[in-house]
Amino acid sequence: MRKRIFGGVGAWVGLACALLLQGCDSPPATIKIGVAQPLTGNLAPLGQDLLNGVTLAVEEINKEGFKVNGHAVTLEIVAVDDRANVETGKEVAHQLVDAGVVAVIGDLNSGVSIASAPIYAAKSIAQMAISTNPKFTALGLPTTFRLVANDTMQAKAMGSYSAAQFKGSKYAVLDDGTPYGKDLAAGAAAQLLAAKKEIVLTQSFDDKTTAFDDLADKLKAAGTEIVVSTLSDFQMLALLESLKKINYTQIALLGGDTSKTTLMLKGGGAGAEQGLFTTSPIQEAREFSAGPAFLDKYRAKFKIEPAYAGHYTYDATYVLAAAIRRTKSGKPADIVEQLRKIDGYAPVTGSMKWYAKGELRYGVIGIYRARGGAWELQMRSDVW
Repeated sequence: MRKRIFGGVGAWVGLACALLLQGCDSPPATIKIGVAQPLTGNLAPLGQDLLNGVTLAVEEINKEGFKVNGHAVTLEIVAVDDRANVETGKEVAHQLVDAGVVAVIGDLNSGVSIASAPIYAAKSIAQMAISTNPKFTALGLPTTFRLVANDTMQAKAMGSYSAAQFKGSKYAVLDDGTPYGKDLAAGAAAQLLAAKKEIVLTQSFDDKTTAFDDLADKLKAAGTEIVVSTLSDFQMLALLESLKKINYTQIALLGGDTSKTTLMLKGGGAGAEQGLFTTSPIQEAREFSAGPAFLDKYRAKFKIEPAYAGHYTYDATYVLAAAIRRTKSGKPADIVEQLRKIDGYAPVTGSMKWYAKGELRYGVIGIYRARGGAWELQMRSDVW
């Protein structure tokens, strides 16, 4: 009798333990995804566009009926404004960690991504960033994932294209003072010097400067023919206005990816008579076969045109959801493990897969020219 009683108790204990373990592997009813982007200030249109991509994807995924380990789960966005500021970026990173997010799509600015990366890594939270400075992945953290090609490739594209394609021999190299801008401009300058081009002016600003009358005078005095710049779109427009004031627009202007925006086109990109060009690791949605369908959905949802790279964060959200689905519980560390080995289906761009350090395997850099109210692709390469 005692054996039967103890055996029965043992069986109930075993069953209880099994149920408890099963519960431990069960995901919560709601899984939170963090989004950290500049949602106010000069870069707000870009940051909002990146948030819009996540919002659109999460709505679709939830509508389809998202499940993890057989359990229905709702994805929830926790969006924060990093203000394109390093200290704010660190503060909101802690906020997202405290909020219980399992992964973060952010940030836009390289300086912010680099500063916040250790905070996410300490909690094994994946950080999927559009930031392009190589130092982001050089941190060697297992949680960092870049969504586009890095600035090593972009600097080569800026230098080699401008050296080979533009008429003139006198170059100016300008940057916005951020880790992204300074390092990218320095890399482009190195490429120009290697091509034996003359750099007549090099100048660094902060990322909020819009007073460029003195700079315009310097460019004219030096006889500058080509400007290679990592200034943002609103800064480039301000520079063009200053150049127009002194009737010195007989230049070619080549910018980085933060100048390849709808704002730049609307603001009168034709101010540089030899042409306004940008380099970008971000292919436009319309360049992909699935792009038109995405654009239709985006316009219907937000009533505006995409400003920057919302289709990349849209795709990143789908790949992240696939990684979460492959886990049993949706725990951050398990998600990182899945992202490290996934070759995820990305609805617009096709696929997202990463090298060991978190660099995107399929990154490219394109050269675009402002023409007819649109960015016209000139050439694209993954090697440069």
